[in-house]
Amino acid sequence: MYEQVVGQIENRILSGELKPGDQLPPERELANQFGVSRTAIREAMKALSQKGLIVVQPGRGTFVIDSTSSAMRNSIDLFVKIGSIDGVVDLVEVREILEPEIAAMAAKRATPDQITDMLEAVEAMDKAMNNPEAFVEADLDFHLALAKATQNTLIPILIDALVDLLREHRKRAASVKGGMERSQPYHKNILEAVKAGDASAARETMRGHLAQTRKEVESTLAVD
Repeated sequence: MYEQVVGQIENRILSGELKPGDQLPPERELANQFGVSRTAIREAMKALSQKGLIVVQPGRGTFVIDSTSSAMRNSIDLFVKIGSIDGVVDLVEVREILEPEIAAMAAKRATPDQITDMLEAVEAMDKAMNNPEAFVEADLDFHLALAKATQNTLIPILIDALVDLLREHRKRAASVKGGMERSQPYHKNILEAVKAGDASAARETMRGHLAQTRKEVESTLAVD
């Protein structure tokens, strides 16, 4: 019975009716909608999660995710586990290669709505200076907003996979005394460069930000 639910939801996702970021209805509502038991819905959610089509976030709900990004994330995650510390540092290095040019592209191509998304992420970080977990989530939102502002459909997939894998290390780095205070000026300066359309300033500021990020991440690895 649950296979039919999986098939119908999968078709909605693949057709674009359900898009990445969309939240699925609660379990009880889905059971009523499909005329099946809640047990069948739970099995369907498990199957969809294993396919990389949805993610269950405790306390928040069930969300559609980008299957390409999910597959890439899982592949990189395996590499990081195999490489341990070296894998994490390599991920940081990939960001150092990609993100300065992403910032420069965003300065040339960002729409007003995308600049607003970046601004909201920066403001969320300002409000989370005493909450490393919330700060890092807003930080990741900022970098993903920059990636989307390149208007290149592949770049957000890459960045989403990379920054998500670094989430736990970033939380630990943000918990280091002064870590959030050191990184926030970079975010604000990158935003100002993007707003001004200054690709060179956006690129150089991102380089500085990622150099600081490397130091913070390496300091947490040294403690392990």
